[in-house]
Amino acid sequence: MQQLLIYFFIAIGLSMDAFSLSLAYGTNNIPYKKIVLLSLFVGIFHFFMPHLGAIISNTLLSKYIMNANIIVAIILLILALEMYLSRNEEKKGTITSILSILVFSFTVSIDSFSVGIALGLTNKSILLPAIIFSFVSTIFTYLGLVLGEKLYTKYDKKAIYVGIGILVVISLGYLL
Repeated sequence: MQQLLIYFFIAIGLSMDAFSLSLAYGTNNIPYKKIVLLSLFVGIFHFFMPHLGAIISNTLLSKYIMNANIIVAIILLILALEMYLSRNEEKKGTITSILSILVFSFTVSIDSFSVGIALGLTNKSILLPAIIFSFVSTIFTYLGLVLGEKLYTKYDKKAIYVGIGILVVISLGYLL
């Protein structure tokens, strides 16, 4: 049960960038079909990217790294730092085609790839975390897009800080 909670909190941290970016995109009055499609694609990417990361860690990194918990903590801290440094970047744009949906989905799922590398070092199966990441990111993306117009100016920066905080706390947990 404790591991399930950890996966859920990691999923929330990973989904904060999708949520905050979706808030920004949601201000562009995206048609409902594209909201659903974009949310599903983000979920699909958050499912497969950790698998790719785990494959890389299992085939390459596990042969060279002794203490996986330190690597997990470092990767999560790097993700938190990246989120902090990019918190003031302009995030507004439009979703006009399947290509823009794919680019958006890939962009907000790169952090799932990194976490997949870390989890691949500590877990035998990445299936459960990937399912949780996918489910949470789909919901966060959908909520961000739907609430975007009403909430963007009020909560965008706070969502980033929540994601940063979650990643830092979890990384400290791996170190201790």
